[in-house]
Amino acid sequence: MHVPEGWAIPALDQLAAAGRAEVVRTSALPHPDTLNRERAHVVLVPIDHATETTLAPLADLAGIIGLTPAAANSHGVASSAVEGLLSGLIAADAPADSARLTLRAALRHATALLAARRMSHVDARESRDARESRDARESRDAGDVRELARVGVALSTERDLDTLLRLILTQARRIACADAGSLSLVLPHPDGPSTLLFKLTQNHSLPELPRTEFEVAIDSTSLAGHCAVQRETLVIDDVYDIPGDVPYRFNRAIDARTGYRTQSVLVIPMQTHLQEVVGVLQLINRKRNADTRLTSETDVAREVIPFDARAVEMVEALASQAAVAIENSRLYEDIERLFEGFVTAAVTAIESRDPATSGHSWRVATLTCALAEAVDRGGTGIYRDTTFTRDQLREIRYAGLLHDFGKVGVREQVLVKQKKLYPGDLAVVKQRVQLLQQRADLVFERERADFLYHHGHDGYADALDRFDSARRAERDRLQHFLKVIVEANEPTVVREGSFDELRAINAQTYLDSDGVERPLLDENELRFLMITRGTLDDAERREIESHVTHTFRFLDQIPWTAALKGVPTIAHGHHEKLDGTGYPRQLAADAIPVQTRMMTISDIYDALTARDRPYKSAVPLDRALRILRDEAARGALDAVLLDTFVEARIFESVREDVEKRRSGITQQHP
Repeated sequence: MHVPEGWAIPALDQLAAAGRAEVVRTSALPHPDTLNRERAHVVLVPIDHATETTLAPLADLAGIIGLTPAAANSHGVASSAVEGLLSGLIAADAPADSARLTLRAALRHATALLAARRMSHVDARESRDARESRDARESRDAGDVRELARVGVALSTERDLDTLLRLILTQARRIACADAGSLSLVLPHPDGPSTLLFKLTQNHSLPELPRTEFEVAIDSTSLAGHCAVQRETLVIDDVYDIPGDVPYRFNRAIDARTGYRTQSVLVIPMQTHLQEVVGVLQLINRKRNADTRLTSETDVAREVIPFDARAVEMVEALASQAAVAIENSRLYEDIERLFEGFVTAAVTAIESRDPATSGHSWRVATLTCALAEAVDRGGTGIYRDTTFTRDQLREIRYAGLLHDFGKVGVREQVLVKQKKLYPGDLAVVKQRVQLLQQRADLVFERERADFLYHHGHDGYADALDRFDSARRAERDRLQHFLKVIVEANEPTVVREGSFDELRAINAQTYLDSDGVERPLLDENELRFLMITRGTLDDAERREIESHVTHTFRFLDQIPWTAALKGVPTIAHGHHEKLDGTGYPRQLAADAIPVQTRMMTISDIYDALTARDRPYKSAVPLDRALRILRDEAARGALDAVLLDTFVEARIFESVREDVEKRRSGITQQHP
């Protein structure tokens, strides 16, 4: 294999290490005369350096693979003439499995070219007409190998199952020149035998034919079922003339209903390398001319021909590739479901620690994705040309769902703190007040007894009223102290002068269990009660803010795929502000990605408008938007994105999502 210097392709090194290929790195394309014509060669060339003139002399001697920059594709990078000379494409950031498949396809292509060259030497002894016929066949063989290689690359890179199935059936029909076809998948059932699910049908002559999914038993009564059971290909020249000694029959119901005439049929099992049947590919009515529509039995009699050995061989090769691609797609879906389950469990764990914020992570993810989709549809200003791929939207969604996961690293008593004092602390303060009230009662009883002892009953009634008035005054004073403390404990801005009153209250002392005189409020209790905003002091606020760093450290440990590697960074900055006043890193605007800017708007909006919480009331929509506008005006939030948020009424997406969840519909994002 001839590889340009500077390109590192792990799959290539693996092939070399396994003894499958010899790798030669060159600074320029090899000259055709320097290639050993008795060996199979593969040449890798950067597409942006490739031209038809430079590649054409190599096309008959080697398989040629185009190298593209990261996250690029062939469209717009190479001319159609150059693409026609390539065995496949490999991007700089291509997954190893995809690159390995492309390399192997190119090797097969190079081997086919070598076989063609060797055969040409044998043919030199044959007549000119025979040689030309053989050359044409070999040229067609090489073209077929190249075509299968291209299809294989396309199959290996497609992850969406529905798109993959359409691609498989379309390519199979094209290769075999079939008018119609269907594709069914083996559908396991936990409580019974597997069935065949007909997922897709195509019909060139009846494009409006309704497409419905249905299941059939995997047995030998139907063509597809027999093919799946016996793991064998069926080639039938006319399904209306099936011999009576075979177990399967053709169902003529669709023909009878539509007037279509099914004649030649090819049914092929799609088997993995472990010989597991994952589906059945069925092609109908091979035609002489692919563009002809079969609108009558006359058309069928004139145009439809049997599937020959070559068509069978080509479609069987495609079916093998398709089986692997379907298996990989299902595995990919299983991994996605597994990860989706992990994310759901992680979000549940976060919100179970703080039930007051339940649903916040889901709502932030929904709002941010909706805002990203609005920008993608038609952003304004600097975001006019901003678009997001399906993978980027998924990346945004996961970042939104997990943006607060770091709260698992925050002490629960701080995370759920609803008042300035912790519940146990206020209970202790109340006990101290009760102790002082009991002391007032004891003083009352002592004074009354002393009076009786020294004065008897003379003047006792007046003295008793005086003693009782003093006791009531002391109890009222203590109740006032407690009222002030309870009011100061609420998470609101303390009224002017109340701090002085708290300090005055703290001049009151009590005797602890050891007889030591202490202030009514200890130093920490007084400090907490004098918090001017919210319920947290500076140390607790820093602990809460540390959840952002915990989130990043946790997410950074996950081996994200290349498509999702931005999740930790997006989530890390959701409390940053464009003017540098955010946390934890006080980033400036140019260091905050657009995905994070959108999440910040969504996070603040939901924090303002979420249902009443013990430490705050929900803010009405108009006031919440006004607060966001004020933040944007002072340069803290992205004003352009906020305009889109408001004009596209992104906030309504939360209500729609909640309604879906209440209806038991799981939200799916691209």
